[in-house]
Amino acid sequence: MASVDLLIVAVAILLPLLWWFRESLPFIGGKPRQSVAGASGAKAGGAGAGGFDDDDDPRDFVGKMEKLGKRAAVFYGTQTGTAEEYAIRLAKEAKSRFGISSLVCDPEEYDFNKLDQIPSDKAVIFVLATYGEGDPTDNAQPLFEFILEENVEFSQGGNTLENLNYVIFGLGNRTYEHFNETARQLDRRLAALGAHRIGERGEGDDDKALEEDYLSWKDGMWEEFSKRLEVEEGGAGDVADFVVTEVAETVAPEKVFHGELSARALVASANKSTTPAGSYDAKNPYPAPVGTSRELFAVSGERNCVHIEFDISGTGISYMHGDHVGVWPSNPDAEVERALAVLGLSEKRHTPIAVESLDPALAKVPFPTPATYESVFRHYLDISSLASRQTIAFLARYAPNEQAKETLTTWGTDREAYHEYVDGPKLKIAEVLQSAARDSLTPPFTNATVWPIPFDRIIGTLPRLQPRYYSISSSSKLNPSSVHVTAVVLKYESGPSKDHADQPRWVYGLSTNFILNVKLASDANGANKGALTNGHAHTGGLAGNEASIRLDGLPSYKISGPRDFHLHDNIYRVPIHIRRSTFRLPTSPKVPIIMIGPGTGVAPFRGFVQERVALARKAKEKGGEEALKDWAPIYLFYGCRREDEDYLYAEEWPEYAKELGGKFQMITAFSRGPNRKPDGSKIYVQDLIWDKRDELAPLILEKRAYIYICGDAKNMARAVEDRLSRMLGEAKGGTAEIQGAKELKLLKERNRFMTDVWS
Repeated sequence: MASVDLLIVAVAILLPLLWWFRESLPFIGGKPRQSVAGASGAKAGGAGAGGFDDDDDPRDFVGKMEKLGKRAAVFYGTQTGTAEEYAIRLAKEAKSRFGISSLVCDPEEYDFNKLDQIPSDKAVIFVLATYGEGDPTDNAQPLFEFILEENVEFSQGGNTLENLNYVIFGLGNRTYEHFNETARQLDRRLAALGAHRIGERGEGDDDKALEEDYLSWKDGMWEEFSKRLEVEEGGAGDVADFVVTEVAETVAPEKVFHGELSARALVASANKSTTPAGSYDAKNPYPAPVGTSRELFAVSGERNCVHIEFDISGTGISYMHGDHVGVWPSNPDAEVERALAVLGLSEKRHTPIAVESLDPALAKVPFPTPATYESVFRHYLDISSLASRQTIAFLARYAPNEQAKETLTTWGTDREAYHEYVDGPKLKIAEVLQSAARDSLTPPFTNATVWPIPFDRIIGTLPRLQPRYYSISSSSKLNPSSVHVTAVVLKYESGPSKDHADQPRWVYGLSTNFILNVKLASDANGANKGALTNGHAHTGGLAGNEASIRLDGLPSYKISGPRDFHLHDNIYRVPIHIRRSTFRLPTSPKVPIIMIGPGTGVAPFRGFVQERVALARKAKEKGGEEALKDWAPIYLFYGCRREDEDYLYAEEWPEYAKELGGKFQMITAFSRGPNRKPDGSKIYVQDLIWDKRDELAPLILEKRAYIYICGDAKNMARAVEDRLSRMLGEAKGGTAEIQGAKELKLLKERNRFMTDVWS
């Protein structure tokens, strides 16, 4: 492209943006203002925020603590946002218990060489999730790279941290081999450097009761914290984090957020345009048009599995096999209406509010403002997850009457009562408030008891609605302009519910049911109009304004998005972004591959196989059919219930096998099919692996095969690892416990054994 053409394109992009932000650009006559997408009215970063000047090193958290008068810094290592949520909770509790103000920090944004300058009357708190094979999360990698250096040197020339008081809480899952390894590793390292831990190391188990683990740990830790830092409890009380102001009369309608996830998205939806190509990421997700979507399970079945394709053509978005796609769902209609009703905001749903943080270093405004009350509940705050015991206990003070206060206090402080009345029936926070007030949980909510909870406390208490991540089930080499997702729709029965005559009730997963709504709405607009999908009929019109797609027996969502911007030309759009992964194939096709992925665990392996198919096509173009003769075998072990019910992509695998010239083998187990073991028990993927042990062991031990597992961590992954250990142990002439475990450990260390599992 000529330089004149490039200049024209640049001017065409810049002029609309300059016009839009004209009021905030001093060099064209505007007045400085806070970012539309940030904390409206926040004072973080400038001299007005307690004296931290622009000339100071922005990566020096110790200097920032000193200038802003903070006695604690809370660092979070997070992949999905949960660790950040707990970090904020700890910082807020330090303030409410002791009046101590904290910095809440992303470790990626700071340097740690000044840890040796932390005064002994201050503390550093680490809240760290463990990711993958016992690894730090992406944003915690710089911290670990520095602190684990063998000859680490701090700012004053020493290599000890005898000055440092620290707290550590880890988030993990016991179904994984390396439970809370990140927190344990940092704890060991800090102790070795002479630092002093406050209280016990906290370890939360996401597979069981992360919240209960946190609650049982924190009180003892705070007791030790009080002694170590010589602070007294009880002085601060209930302290506001935010100021909320209704701004209907002062803000132009086109500058009000209705659920847009970034300032760029607001510009696009307000003007019915698109954002520039190449500008999409986790902070500015792309509203991807839905291309093909189809049901993968048998239509007569009771379950749903959706295959959905997101069009990324012309966006600059790229992905690789093994990557994840983040899907940004909204909350279902019923929960939005419920939350508005119990807070007395139904009539003010379209009123815009501005939110200002009173302490930006502690609590950032969690969503872009100004935004409407409805958009806050529909798009920004997580009102669809299980209500936490700590949140329930906190909100009891705002009860509309003594009976409701007593009920909420009991549920918030009594673990058994919480389990019976909240955790068992899986009540969401607005449902808890209804239940405590003895209101009906069934729509409509016109007579709901109103709880006088200040809205700033709602913002400070409820977590941000986070994206849900899915293994991409396609290869960019075969599908460069689309991202494929394979999602089983989550629906299960809860424990007995006191609000439902002591009967179980259906619980619906937020994101997968959002995807199902999109799929069915797309069917209604396209070739499958009026079709029944696993017993769920599409009965409504297009989702716009107050209307929504109504699906019998399913939660409904306003899937047309903010300002109906996610519905163009009869095509729905879903905000997405790509998250990189290290779950990759070996570069050479001469290396054997062993993939184990029952159920939707097969999703990334569809992408893996497509990747090899694309490579095979290129090879055969150059060398003909003989081009694959030196390729190593490719195994895929797959399991499901029945061949005629939930065999995912059954029609595709034979075609891939043909293209791969017999190098690809699909070995299947149908747990509810006619075949059984000699003792009559069901056959699973681990049994198939054991049956093939004479083929697989030499490939692993002699041919450097790569092994991949994707799917259920709790049962399947453990069972597969046990069989692999036994197989390798026997092949080495020893036992599973010694030789087998040793070989498996070597495979993991050499990145030849990789997992992408969940519980």
